[in-house]
Amino acid sequence: MTSAVVPAVTTRRQRRTWGAAVAAMVTVTYLVILAADDRWFYTDDTESGAVPNWIFLGRILRTGQLPSLVPEQWMAGNYPVEGQGGLWNPPQLLVNLIAPSVDNMVLLSTGVKWAFSVVLALGVYRICLEYGARATWAAVAGAAVPFTGFALFFDQATWVTALTGSAWVAQAWASSLRYLRGRSGPLPAFVFLYLAVSVGYVFPALVAGILTGCLMIGERIHRHSWRPSLRLAVVASCAAAGGLITYLPGALSSSVTWRSDQGFQNDNFLTAPWSDTLNSGIPSALPGIEAWFGEVQPFPVTYIAWFAVPALAFVDWKTVHRSVRSLAGALIFLVAMLMATAGPSVMGPLRWPARLLPMFALATLVVVCVLISRHGTLRRMRVRAGAAATLVLLMTLRSGSSSPEFMNRHLLWAGAVLLVGAAVLWVALRAGERAVAAILLLSALPVVYFQVASTTPHPLAWDLPARQSVAKENFPDRPGTTLQLADRELVLPWTANPQGVYRSLVFGNFAKSLDETYVNAYTPIGFEEFAFHLCMRHDGSSCADAFGAAFATESSTDRTYVDLMLVDRVVLQRRQYPDADSEPAPPGWRWVQSPPGSADAVDAVILERLAGPISGRNGRISFTEGVTATSVSEDYATSRVRVNSVDGGRVVFGRLNWPGYSATLDGRPLEPRSVDGMFLAVDIPAGTEDGELVVRWTPPGQGAGFAGLGLGIAGATAMQLLYLRDRRKARRENPEEAAAPVPAATVG
Repeated sequence: MTSAVVPAVTTRRQRRTWGAAVAAMVTVTYLVILAADDRWFYTDDTESGAVPNWIFLGRILRTGQLPSLVPEQWMAGNYPVEGQGGLWNPPQLLVNLIAPSVDNMVLLSTGVKWAFSVVLALGVYRICLEYGARATWAAVAGAAVPFTGFALFFDQATWVTALTGSAWVAQAWASSLRYLRGRSGPLPAFVFLYLAVSVGYVFPALVAGILTGCLMIGERIHRHSWRPSLRLAVVASCAAAGGLITYLPGALSSSVTWRSDQGFQNDNFLTAPWSDTLNSGIPSALPGIEAWFGEVQPFPVTYIAWFAVPALAFVDWKTVHRSVRSLAGALIFLVAMLMATAGPSVMGPLRWPARLLPMFALATLVVVCVLISRHGTLRRMRVRAGAAATLVLLMTLRSGSSSPEFMNRHLLWAGAVLLVGAAVLWVALRAGERAVAAILLLSALPVVYFQVASTTPHPLAWDLPARQSVAKENFPDRPGTTLQLADRELVLPWTANPQGVYRSLVFGNFAKSLDETYVNAYTPIGFEEFAFHLCMRHDGSSCADAFGAAFATESSTDRTYVDLMLVDRVVLQRRQYPDADSEPAPPGWRWVQSPPGSADAVDAVILERLAGPISGRNGRISFTEGVTATSVSEDYATSRVRVNSVDGGRVVFGRLNWPGYSATLDGRPLEPRSVDGMFLAVDIPAGTEDGELVVRWTPPGQGAGFAGLGLGIAGATAMQLLYLRDRRKARRENPEEAAAPVPAATVG
């Protein structure tokens, strides 16, 4: 720390050395976490949703196709609408391509998350350097951000798309700031903004937009000119245009999904009260945030870093005004994230604002470390040490108010913070800044180990099999299309053999890991009418009434729903339907006798068709009326059918009627319609003889999406060319000034 206020001047070697230290610390921290829980990075949504999706999408990509619609995956087969497959995000496509070849899914998810954590940490490191922090303090911030509370317990453990999005947002922040201040061209900012948007997770896209606005306002305050901000606005608009292809299908299909606009509501679910930010320096603090575990969470999701709050006592606040304008964008973004995390809990299609806590933590560490680097002081040591101790006391009291039953633990951690803080001050006086940075970097390791070890296994863990080969070997081969009727909540109490159930039942996207075709899947979107009819939830679970609904007769066709879906097999969870096989099987079906002692015999009751599988027997045609229809060819998105009808009739397909379907008969357009609000149907006119019916699905808005992507790339390229032209012109007019090195930041 220093009492002088000077811009940071770091050499290229220093930047590279401390950047390597950041990547190394992320790696070491991962190893520490794995020592506490080797499945930490393969938990909840990661194991049940993301990794099986990567594997399945990778299989499709390897056939040379871009994933679109998989009709047999009724709950989650519309991948452009699902969005989070990252179909237009090149790094995510690379992950998908690799995924099928990695047998160990724990290793796969850990490796992917490690890579994006390094990208995130280096992004934060770059941000701090751009704001004038010395490389040591920039490294402290960068290494800390991936393991702040909410990021550690949710983004790292479960919500991998949130981690991915945060990584690209951090890099976009750094590159946008460089562009605003004339130290780089617009292309890096465009690329990282586009990557943040095209992840397909709406929160990083939203944050990227808010961040851009904050940086624009901040740069106007800093430079007294709107010109740099307007240039960034053009680049950000190009990235947003490129992102249309990711979000238009979902937006234009929202009317049939769960994610229709729900207005503004506040039930306090996953909203973070501002007072809980006072917990941010006590590693054991359990915040009063209402979520799945009640009104107080079992892990410290508001934790940022033990030093973040007491470090403020060592800022020379009398000189901070010299840096406020250059930090204006970061300060505005910090306030915006603080306000956003407090709610409301539902804003249209968006929900759970506490998901923005990692961005609040990121902004906090950037501001704190930049202020310490540029304005840190050790003058009046006793007064400042007393102020720091007071701040620690306040954090401890606030932590005790949220979870008083752990007050002894909070007091122990407060003592540890004071002890390590005193050691840091002693080192700062005698050994200098690099030694201080080293202590701060290393001090995160016992904190992370404690937090993970005291919360393992993760309360949201599913405990799915770790290896693809083992999962397939232990699971029966079920060709054709299977509908499972089961409730995952009935699995949770089974502690004697937690993985035994996964030898017979699937939940989430587990069937995709097995390369089996199941109706059930994990989805945050859901086709509302279908899900309502089978009372099917986001994880593929269903209620006990689903059996009757599946075998009910649809009135207009006089066919059961399982017939219209072309289902070959129905698997019933024995705990949900304990006496099912004691009743007669539905007409056309039979109970399958599983081998005694097998997982099927213990966990499941199975129905199969007497006449054998029907899926694929005549394409995806599930019912005809007044029409003779023969499938000619099929792929995921298109059905070609030869039709004949004397008096007119209709063809019903085993496809959900998603927005985006079109139909032609011998090239003439027909209007698709729905059966019972779910199934795709086409009316065939009278007198049709040997006609070619083509039903094709195209993601809604795809044309506009491609146009937006093209315009975005063209616009960013044009901006880059203009930047290079202006740079060449400046070099010709001022060769000496152009050759001089540009400092990382300026004061003022």
